[in-house]
Amino acid sequence: MSITLTAAFISLIVGTVTPAQAAPAAPSTIERVVSEGPTQWGVYVHSASMAKTIKVQVLTPSVDRGPRPVLTMLSGLGEEDPTNSMWLRKSDASSFFRSKNVTVALPLAGNGSYYTDWQRDDPKLGRYRWETFLTKELPPLLDKQFSGNGIRGIAGLSMGAGSALTLAARNPGFFSAVGSYSGCYSTTDLVAQGVPRSVVAAFGGDANNMWGPPGDPDWAAHDVLNQASGLRGTAVYVSVGTGLPGRYDQPGYPGNSNPADRLLLGGAIEAGADYCTHLLADDLASRRIPATFDFESTGTHSWPYWNDQLHKSWPVISRGLHIAQ
Repeated sequence: MSITLTAAFISLIVGTVTPAQAAPAAPSTIERVVSEGPTQWGVYVHSASMAKTIKVQVLTPSVDRGPRPVLTMLSGLGEEDPTNSMWLRKSDASSFFRSKNVTVALPLAGNGSYYTDWQRDDPKLGRYRWETFLTKELPPLLDKQFSGNGIRGIAGLSMGAGSALTLAARNPGFFSAVGSYSGCYSTTDLVAQGVPRSVVAAFGGDANNMWGPPGDPDWAAHDVLNQASGLRGTAVYVSVGTGLPGRYDQPGYPGNSNPADRLLLGGAIEAGADYCTHLLADDLASRRIPATFDFESTGTHSWPYWNDQLHKSWPVISRGLHIAQ
């Protein structure tokens, strides 16, 4: 956790860029599907835009009740296990969704990708075309393989929180529901760019290859506050803590092996997310765009709180997906 959290405080050094090559002509396809349990699958998808195979873990309900929506869930920084989503290792998502009439897609993204289309290939991180993958390549494949009904939702935490709202805002109407837990949502000014630039740099990448140098309009094009009108008509749920110690931050709590790290760095990151989330709430309110916000009185930037929010957000997300809770 410390590497993830300290990434937000790393300063950047701008490097050189490598021009992107043309995407291959071959279509995106599912190469194989491997059972990982009674209701869990490993789906290996060849992405035409990224010219490589992406593993997407998929959860299906224990009882097949016919065509159903697909909910894509985004993680935060760097999957420690590149074969198994953090949602499956650090939350109860697998058991939670077993009784829900929804297919859940858990893409294993590249480090510091921000789930976005990068302008250029990065010498260290390679080719990232995640918006293309998540909105054009993957959805029809999952619908065909797992009885999709064309209704889609997206949710994410930390880095994935801002990305989920960005993808929904940039693709109006594509996602009918979106959940966002402990994120930041503005990328326009130099201060706001500091976090994504630092995160990318922490993995050896150059954020200039993502959305260009400071002042490039691509940064504003991925700013949720700038693109908020695209959320109109979408069921939106956003949550955040304050950074103050909560029930899961006590020494000795299961999984809290480094209380100082969680309280100091995790608290600081969540306090920043709290500031970002209030800005978003004010912006959506000024535009009269409906959204559900949960401002918790305590809580650090850590998994137990996100697991709680998965449960708390479900009534909003399920309504947006037009399914019973």
